[in-house]
Order: sequence, then structure tokens, then C-alpha cells
Amino acid sequence: MPTPLTDPALIARFAALTGAPNALTADAAIEPHLIELRGLYRGESPLVLRPGSTEEVSAILRLAHETGTAIVPQGGNTGLVGGQSPRPGQGEIVLSLARLNAIRSLDPVGQTMVAEAGVILAQAQQAASEAGLLFPLSLGSEGSCQIGGNLSSNAGGTAVLAYGTMRQLCLGLEVVLPDGEIWNGLRALKKDNTGYDLRDLFIGAEGTLGVITAAVLKLWPAPRGHETIYAGVDTPDTALRLFRMAQDYCGPSLTGFELMPRIGIEFTTRHIEGVRDPLGDPHPWYVLIDISSGQSQEAARAMLEGLFVAAEAQGLIRDAAAAETEAQRQAFWKLRESMSWAQKPEGGSIKHDVSVPVALVPAFLARADRAVKSVMSDARIVAFGHMGDGNIHYNISQPPGADTQAFLARWKEMNGIVHGIVLELGGSISAEHGIGQLKRDELAAIRSPVEMALMHRIKQALDPRGIMNPGKVVAAR
Repeated sequence: MPTPLTDPALIARFAALTGAPNALTADAAIEPHLIELRGLYRGESPLVLRPGSTEEVSAILRLAHETGTAIVPQGGNTGLVGGQSPRPGQGEIVLSLARLNAIRSLDPVGQTMVAEAGVILAQAQQAASEAGLLFPLSLGSEGSCQIGGNLSSNAGGTAVLAYGTMRQLCLGLEVVLPDGEIWNGLRALKKDNTGYDLRDLFIGAEGTLGVITAAVLKLWPAPRGHETIYAGVDTPDTALRLFRMAQDYCGPSLTGFELMPRIGIEFTTRHIEGVRDPLGDPHPWYVLIDISSGQSQEAARAMLEGLFVAAEAQGLIRDAAAAETEAQRQAFWKLRESMSWAQKPEGGSIKHDVSVPVALVPAFLARADRAVKSVMSDARIVAFGHMGDGNIHYNISQPPGADTQAFLARWKEMNGIVHGIVLELGGSISAEHGIGQLKRDELAAIRSPVEMALMHRIKQALDPRGIMNPGKVVAAR
């Protein structure tokens, strides 16, 4: 087990590795690194280190390994399961990767980018765009989340339907191992069949096996045509039928298909400045469809028009608006991407980041709604997300006027109800947010003994002293 960092002399040794300006010990300087975005976790740490190179990360981990000091890697601190938060009373060092923020290279022919862990996602997107290419990962927090955190949590976002999660967007990694050794796996190869895929050990591991310091990211040609449509529909089943039709009409050009409920639209237009509903009349459900053509704007428009005519003929769409400008397109997406933040002013919210097979999304929503309402009839259910890949953010907002703390005290009860249905349908209790602290014990309860034993063996093999982000993903043995 790691030893809590309390010795001033040892703190000074760690601080010397980055230099005093990048070794934070004052409470005010440390504070932003301790507060988790949703307020579920508030950490404690005697020291935040901000290394400026892979070699400095290596020196820090060598000393941590030698002294048994726990290290909590942290990117943009936008995680939602407490994976980036140091635990109270444990004397854990926060290792901020913010200064490792260089884009080391960009290859327009091979369509790859080598980016350090602290590069902000929006900056990676911009660098690709300036080269006439596309880095397709898109998240609501893209203005502050970092590439290292995206990889460590295997982030998904709104374009998984066409491009996949971060596992599919990464070709190679540079990782500092728990003993300080550096693994340079920055290979920009699309075919490499030489033994175990070590890269996939660290993607999604949430910093429990090592520190990702850089990555080779896959890029795509920038679309030559783009269309976005926002439509009102009757039910999730109608939305599913529309999704299947969109697949037929658009094929790989279908790059986004989001599902949103009326209550989510109401929350967002009420609380997010500059957001409005593009449709005049209210509808029970909405979909946001994104089409990207590699040929031309005319080709994208033709796919959109063909889909719209066919959907209207079958009565799948009540009303719709197509974005006529890039500003309108951004406004449509802001409505969707602001939905998570719009729930906060409404009081407490119990969150679920789940996935089920795409064909079972309507069945999941119907069953979960009935089950939640049976124990809390006035709960406000805000279920939205990436219907195209089966990932639904099934959030439950507190009843109007309810006591927030009493409502949040039922978090585990609601998790049990919703996750039970998810598992019965062959789904996952964590689609893109990870495990962290929030779902660690639940993971152990639902995964088979063989799976958990394999995870513990990997952890023990790579991090025998247990210093890497302890208490996250898998419990110490």
C-alpha cells in the first residue's frame, strides 16, 4: 500500500524535480485540482506537480516508486466518476499533465498527429483543421479536456457512430511506467501485428497502470459537405426507425445521430444563454442527425433531402429544421451539448452513463422509466445521448421543491434499478465516462471472477507497489 506523503523533506525532493514554480503547495493553488466537476468528490493533496517533459514525469515516478508515494494523474479535471480526484487523508500527489501541451508533429500524408497528453482537445481539432484534416473526437468539454484524459478514459463523444472511441482514434502511445521507465510506442502504423497490443492496456485504464505522456492520433480528410437536421419525433421507437433509414440512405456519411427528450430541451432553453428550440411547436422527442460527405456539399444535401422525403412519407418526422449556415449548425449542436449542464440549475441529478444494443434503446428507456417512476413518481427523467451507438445518459432530476440531499441519498438505489435493467439487456454500466471511484465496487460485483482476477494480475504486474491512482477502477488487494 502507498505511504501518505507527509514528510516535508520528501515533499521538497519531489518539488525539486519540477522546480518550485511548478510544484504547488499553497492551498489556493491546489484547490482547483481537488474539486470534481459535479461536486461528488472533494479531494485532498499536499502537492500538485506540473512536469514540463516526459523525462520529468519519469523522474517523479521513479521517486514515487522508491518511496511508495501515490500518484494521481490529472488532465483537464473534467472526469465524471472521480478518477482524477485524490482521496482525502491519503497524502496523494496530483500529477497535472497540463504543461505537456505540444503538438510534436503532424503528417498530412499519413494523416496522423503526435500530441502530448496536455494538449486540449479543441487545440488538436484546430491543428488538424488547419492542415485540411479532421480529428473527429467531439465532447461538450472539448475546450478544457485534454488528450491524455481522453485516452485514459477511452472517451467517446458524438462521433463514435462513424469514427469510434479513442481506442480507434489512437495508433501509438508514449507511457511512463510506475517505476519511471519510459515506453516509447509512438508508432504511426496502421498495421503492426507484432505481439501483444500494449497500447490497449493503457487506454481506458484511468492512470492506474502508468502515465500517458503522448499519443499518435488518427486523422481523417475534412468533409467537403456537411448537413445537420434537427427533427421532432413521437417516440424513441420512431427515432430508431429513422436511424435505420438514415443508415440506408447515408451509409458511412452518417456521422451523428442524437436522441433528446422534450424535458431536456426545456431545461436547456431555460438555463443556457443563447440557446433556442429551432422548431415552433413542442414534440415528445427530438433527433439531431449529422451527415458528412467526402464528395461535396451537393452530395450531402442530396442525402439529407432523400432521407427527409422518405421519413416524411412514412410519418417518422413531425417537423424538422435543416441548418442553412455553419452558425446554425453550431447552434443545433450547442442545444445537445449543453443538456448536461442545463440540469444543474434544476437541482440534484442522479446520473447514469450506460449503453445497450442499439436495437434495444427504446425497450431500455420504457423499462427504466417505469421502474424509476414506480419508486419516485414525480422524478423528472432526462434521458438523452448517442442513439447511433446505444449510449444513453439516463439522468434523473429531482422532483420540483424536493430536498436535494435527500434526493441524492437515493443515488445507489436508482443506480441499482437502472443498471439492473441495463445488464439484463446485455449492456454496460459505463459507456464513456469510465469507472473511477464512483463505479469501482459495482464493477467488481458485475464482472466475472475471471475478469476481475485478470485485471488484478495486470495491475500487480505493472504496478506492484500500488502507487498509480490507487482506489480507482480496481480495489487494492
